[in-house]
This record gives sequence, C-alpha cells and structure tokens, in this order.
Amino acid sequence: MSLLARLFAFEAKGMTSMVMWLARRRNGVPHGATAVGYAREQSMTLVVILFVMVVETVGIDLLLIALDVPLWLRAFVLIVDIYGILFALALGAGSVTRPHVVTPDELRIRYAVYFDLRVPRDLIQSVRLARNFNENSMVAVKDGRLSVAVSSQTNVLIELTEPVTVTRPLGGSAEATTIRFFADTPAAVVTALRA
Repeated sequence: MSLLARLFAFEAKGMTSMVMWLARRRNGVPHGATAVGYAREQSMTLVVILFVMVVETVGIDLLLIALDVPLWLRAFVLIVDIYGILFALALGAGSVTRPHVVTPDELRIRYAVYFDLRVPRDLIQSVRLARNFNENSMVAVKDGRLSVAVSSQTNVLIELTEPVTVTRPLGGSAEATTIRFFADTPAAVVTALRA
C-alpha cells in the first residue's frame, strides 16, 4: 500500500471512529473478549489541545477579517483549521473505539487507527507489569523491542517465544520479541493473558 493510500485509509478510519464514538460502539471487540482502553492518560491533554485549536480558529478568522484578507484566503485558512480540529477529534475517537483486546487466541495491541498488531497467545512466554516513563515515540521498534506508548509511557511488558512482524504506521516493518505497551488498567491485561 502506498503512503498516500495509507494516509487516506487513516482518515477514513478516523471519521468512522468518530461515528462509532457517537454511537458508543467499539471496533474489533468480539463477544467474550477482554477490552482494555488506553485513552484515559491522554484525554485531558487532547481536550486542552482541542480547546486551544478552536480558540485559535476563531481568533485567526477574526484577525483575517480585521486585516481585510480576501475571502478565498480566509476560507482556505478556515478549512485547514477545521481539518486540524477533526484530526484531533478522530485521534481521540480512534483511541476510545479501538481498545487493546485479549481473546482466547490472541492479544491485539492498538493505537487509535494508526497501529494494530495481533499477537497469537501461544507465542506469549511471559507477561508482567513494568512501568516505563521515557518512551520517545508512539510506536517504535528498536533492537527487537516494540513500544506502543501513550503520553511517553508503557506499563505492560510481554516476552515472546519467537519474533512477530510489526508493521509501523507508515508501512515499514520490523521483527520484535519484546513488546511494551500502555493500558489504562494494566492488571486487567495481565490477568486476562494469564487466565
């Protein structure tokens, strides 16, 4: 899949996530599965960012009116600002409607519409709580270790018996034998995987 097609797919899934969020639905959570969220840690930051973006949109439009900027330029700036607000809403909605999922067959680790990894349970050697507060990016693979962080944090550590192939958000792939990720209730993930 090309980069442009991948970006359009992210946008479509983001808009779908907003509809699902309004309808209080979740994506990919089968009956009897354990769904574990990860959005709580970033929700306040996202609310503040959205508030600032709305204030900035109104402020910029008023400034452009005061400067007597041509209507076409005002409309362009307004469209870009509204797109930014929709992007932030889609990120929040995607994080809420696409939780991590534990089923009898697999562990599904996700980050909004941008990342989705299915790990067969028979590859999981161990699982434990392990807090880490210094992750540098949302999804990173380095030296066989995958990190899926929220607010620079991870709190669940999984060791695998053999590598899994990880597809990064923009399409690159790598192998990982250790997975660190963030969950709002990490003990629920550990309990579900040990059951």
